[in-house]
Amino acid sequence: MVINWTLSLNTISSNSQINPHYSREREREMEVVQVLCMNGGTGETSYANNSLLQQKVISMTIPIAEEAIANLYCNTLPRSIAIADLGCSSGPNTLFVVSELIKEVDKLRQKLGHDSPEYQVFLNDLPGNDFNTIFKSLPSFQKEMSCQLGPGAGPCLFSGTPGSFYGRLFPSNCLHFIHSSYSLHWLSQVPEGVDNNKGNIYMASTSPPCVFKAYYEQFQRDFSIFLKCRAEELVAGGRMVLTLLGRRSEDPSSKECCYIYELMAMALNDMVSEGLIEEDKVDSFNIPNYTPSPSELKFEVLKGGDFSIDRLEVSEVNWNIYDGEFNTSNGFSNDGYGVAKYIRAVAEPLLVTHFGDAIIDEVFHRYGKIIDDRISKEKTQFINLTISVTKKG
Repeated sequence: MVINWTLSLNTISSNSQINPHYSREREREMEVVQVLCMNGGTGETSYANNSLLQQKVISMTIPIAEEAIANLYCNTLPRSIAIADLGCSSGPNTLFVVSELIKEVDKLRQKLGHDSPEYQVFLNDLPGNDFNTIFKSLPSFQKEMSCQLGPGAGPCLFSGTPGSFYGRLFPSNCLHFIHSSYSLHWLSQVPEGVDNNKGNIYMASTSPPCVFKAYYEQFQRDFSIFLKCRAEELVAGGRMVLTLLGRRSEDPSSKECCYIYELMAMALNDMVSEGLIEEDKVDSFNIPNYTPSPSELKFEVLKGGDFSIDRLEVSEVNWNIYDGEFNTSNGFSNDGYGVAKYIRAVAEPLLVTHFGDAIIDEVFHRYGKIIDDRISKEKTQFINLTISVTKKG
């Protein structure tokens, strides 16, 4: 297996082509694009070293992606397969899905007695993503894949594609398979109309109804744009498998989706009461995130009309993913401080941009202490939605 890689800048932007003047909404979107990224590098607080939750979710849901790409290959027998991983981030999870998909296709083509297809893999995330760490890992990935697949496997060409997936990323009809895990619950911007969400940093049990409405409508706008763009980029019969944080309940204030950020708000408000953070700073901070219910997700897909739904599955994973174990090999402890570390790896850039970096260590120390208390007293879980769809011919 031969691996080459390139980094290509995304220059396709339907919004800018339609209107060259930035609206207020566009400016808010650009703000999120510029600051929303996982902690880069390989340090103690990096995403690479604090993404075991995401790894576990991928391992749980990868059979759905393998099933989808197997059906795609058997139905079309393409000579080349273009795969895009949207919201790839960096670290050990980035190439895991790709490797499993390639191995699934290679197993099938050998069983059918066919030559191997060529593989084109596009790794996408926002421009602030640590693409350097990904590219540095490719030589070792090449060596490992060559050993696993053996002779006869087709070349695998990698490209980095920086840009927001809430817009066009690729030429029309060029992709066969799209995968995304734990990315699509992030919105393109903080919703407008949440200025009165005082004391909260996300939807919460004490949020006024207009806040829930604003978040839901932002999700609807974003997800409909996402689906329309991917429909342009996928070939007819192309497959897409998406996993995102969600909720079982139809109640958007459910603890299934809001609790983790309610506890972060508690830590921030404690620091406000001690004069360490200005109250206005907390009141003006809101997380650009939405965790839909299965019915909300299904409604948006069917409303768009470009895709048929093959599967829609709900799963859950505990906040403390080891259930009482401690794994010293990867540094993740099964306590609230460990949970706070993987939230920090995801959310720290947002907090630093708004509050500055001087308070960050204290925020996450208090946050970890609060989480530690809660997980010792109650069952805490993240709910995952995985949807597998096919582009209509």
